[in-house]
Amino acid sequence: MTPTGFSENSEIMKVDFQQLAGKRVCVALSGGRDSVCLLHALLSHAAEQEMTVSALTCEHGIRGAASLADLAFVGKLCDDWGVPLRVFRADVPALARENGTGLEETGREFRYACFQRVLDEGAADAVATAHHMDDAAETVLFRLARGTSSAGLNVFPARKGIVRPLLHATRAEIDAYAAEHALAFAEDETNADERFARNRLRRTVLPALEEIAPRASQHLVEYAARAAEDDAFLTALARASVETEGGATLVPVNLPAPVFSRACLEALVRCGVSRDYTGANLAEIARLKTLQSGRRVTLPKSVEAVREGEKIAFVCPSERVAAGEIPFGYGVFRTGEYAGMVWGEPVEGALIADMDAFPADCVVRTRREGDMFTPCGGGRKTLKKFLTDRKIPARIGHALPLVASGSEVLAVFSVEISDRVRVTEETKKRAYLALGANTKEQNGDA
Repeated sequence: MTPTGFSENSEIMKVDFQQLAGKRVCVALSGGRDSVCLLHALLSHAAEQEMTVSALTCEHGIRGAASLADLAFVGKLCDDWGVPLRVFRADVPALARENGTGLEETGREFRYACFQRVLDEGAADAVATAHHMDDAAETVLFRLARGTSSAGLNVFPARKGIVRPLLHATRAEIDAYAAEHALAFAEDETNADERFARNRLRRTVLPALEEIAPRASQHLVEYAARAAEDDAFLTALARASVETEGGATLVPVNLPAPVFSRACLEALVRCGVSRDYTGANLAEIARLKTLQSGRRVTLPKSVEAVREGEKIAFVCPSERVAAGEIPFGYGVFRTGEYAGMVWGEPVEGALIADMDAFPADCVVRTRREGDMFTPCGGGRKTLKKFLTDRKIPARIGHALPLVASGSEVLAVFSVEISDRVRVTEETKKRAYLALGANTKEQNGDA
């Protein structure tokens, strides 16, 4: 039922009711003009759209008495309009200090955590925020001025359960709607303080742009939408080009620049680096495209990017853990990232060796400086040169388990056995050497 005093449909302010029809909608209500107009519009159309409307408000503990006055205003407004209200409180400045984050970022995280709580508890099907076209335009312009990528132009990314019914409405339309319906609202005095960059954009820059180029805000938002579509397409191409092999994330160096940069970002994310990288880090990675194999750069969280032939390998610290020595025999041997498995029965794809030809002091370990190897057919050389000749990246060569007696390598799992332990007519007991990932599920003896 529409509360007494609410008007009929108005065309002054564009509201997207289609995404809200038949839902329980909780309005994020600050008490400011935008959110009050949104609440009023939803209540005005609740019956025809079969919506149930409620509200929530977040008290950040930032503006002291003024913030408490806004909270009191919101409470009275909801009482007067018969709207159920949920109040959340936090000391955002204290949280920002504790987490080492900015005040604005911490406040935003607090608000969205409140929104998510309402959704998780099943109190609403959707939380509606009052972001509008001018908000989006300001954010786009601000980010462009700061040198954002096209990914940064997706200023209001989709969030499950979060809706923004006023994104097609301008600030002027919202002002007109508030005037038409004589709506009271709380005015945040900091909105007029032009010491804040966003306020200068809102009060000075965008109005000047509108004078120079009418509908500038709309054009900025439309451009950002197109850029977001382009970015989504390029990102999909980049993700499809990223491979995982031998515990590393691999990016081909011959990708077009827009795809390569996004593929590198995807690789960083897979290594746990989603926010701490810089433009300088990306430039260092790009320089590897012109350098020889083996060159590397160290990135945030100790991730390494290594040029390996026609690819760049991103390696996480946990995948560079050195392994000790394990006495050789039948069974499973875990050495860092890999597991070497020695069976007494045939295994598809396994190396086959003469079990009795391995010296009694053999151990399973990883590569060391000075290791020597004589592959089947002869040709003794350092293990390093052998692996290089086989075009096995150093990162993988250092991690592969091998069987050794002192510095004499007798087998490299998944690669080759030494001529010394090859199967002959005299062989009585065979060993089947296979390689697998080091997982807890690989247990037991052969």
